[in-house]
Order: sequence, then C-alpha cells, then structure tokens
Amino acid sequence: MRLILFDFDGTLVDSQAHIVGSMEAAFTSQGLTPPTQAETLSIVGLSLPRAMAVLSPEGPTDDLVAAYKQAYGDLRTSHGERSASPLYPGIMDLLRALHAEPETLLGLATGKSRRGLDHVLEVHDIARYFVTRQDADGHPSKPHPSMATTALAEAGCERGVMVGDTTFDMDMGRAAGMATLGVAWGYHPVTRLAEHADVVVQEVPAIHEALNEICPETLT
Repeated sequence: MRLILFDFDGTLVDSQAHIVGSMEAAFTSQGLTPPTQAETLSIVGLSLPRAMAVLSPEGPTDDLVAAYKQAYGDLRTSHGERSASPLYPGIMDLLRALHAEPETLLGLATGKSRRGLDHVLEVHDIARYFVTRQDADGHPSKPHPSMATTALAEAGCERGVMVGDTTFDMDMGRAAGMATLGVAWGYHPVTRLAEHADVVVQEVPAIHEALNEICPETLT
C-alpha cells in the first residue's frame, strides 16, 4: 500500500481570501499594521502560534491567535454556515480516482485546526476519502515530521508521497522518509518549492501521473 498525504490550504482548497482577510482583521484588532498578502501567504501551512510568531516576532502571539480564530469564524458565518473555501478545479475528480485504486490510501496533514478542517470536509463532503487526518491541534507545526509519521502509522503504510504547495510540506515529507510532490497553484513561489520537492506539477491532472512516477501504485 502507498499513502498519498495531502496538504489542505493551497493544495486542495483555495482558502487565500479567508486566510488573508482573517489575518488583516486579527492584526487590526490588536492595533497592529497587518502583514501584506505576500507575507501572510508565506506562512500558510505553519500552525497559528508559529505563524504569528513569524509575522509579529514581538507578539502578542496568543492574542493574535485568538483574534484570527474569531475573525475566521465570523467571516465563515457571514457567508453562511454551509460556505467554505472552494476546492481547486479538478480536485474532486482526482480524489475519486485515487480513492478507487486498491493499493492507494489518502490522508491529510494540515496546519488548520481540527474544527476548521472538519467544517470544510463536511461542506464539500470529502471526509470519506481520507483514512487519516492530521491537524495542528495534535502536532508540532510543520516542517516537524510528526504529522507525516503519524499518518503513515495510522494508514499502515511504509511508503508514500507528501503533496503540498509549500516548502514546509516538502521538508516535513522528506523528514518522514516520503517522496515529495509540489503543486504550483498554491502559496509559495514555484522556484522555492522546486528546491525542496522531488517534482513540481503545474496543474491538477498532472498529479496522478507524477505520483506513479515517484511512488508507483504497485511494487514490482
């Protein structure tokens, strides 16, 4: 069996608008100058405490984390409880195709909270595709390998691929002994991503073939 472990924000879902808007609101609520869009996107994938420490080294980290969570919840509610960041085009078809393979298992490793992750999975009705789901509530921040090693153990797999849009994803996967596949439509520049990934794909349909090249479905 092989485990295909996906990052979430910037890889499967386009959550840029919610993340940037919530970060702006959080900093403003604390009387601080909000980070630029580029600065905010550069920390996507990290846990919230670590992300805030990067964006505001002098703090107040805890207050910023609480303000971000409140802003994110308010933003989601303002669009209706059944709203969520959209899946990237082609992702649903990819998940269905991979899920149908007898030798392939799917998992998630995300810097989101469990509550935030569960909400998006429910809205898009995709939770059933993933045999293991690792989030920021139970692990150190990426690129620590905890999420990846736990996912492999839960899935009962010794080999797999980490698929993500940031260098944090790639470094986490490598630290866990996984192959790494970067996606070009996410939040880290492709030039940076390519320095950390085994391969980078430019569009969703290319993921399936790339996975089979770096981690074949069936060992021969």
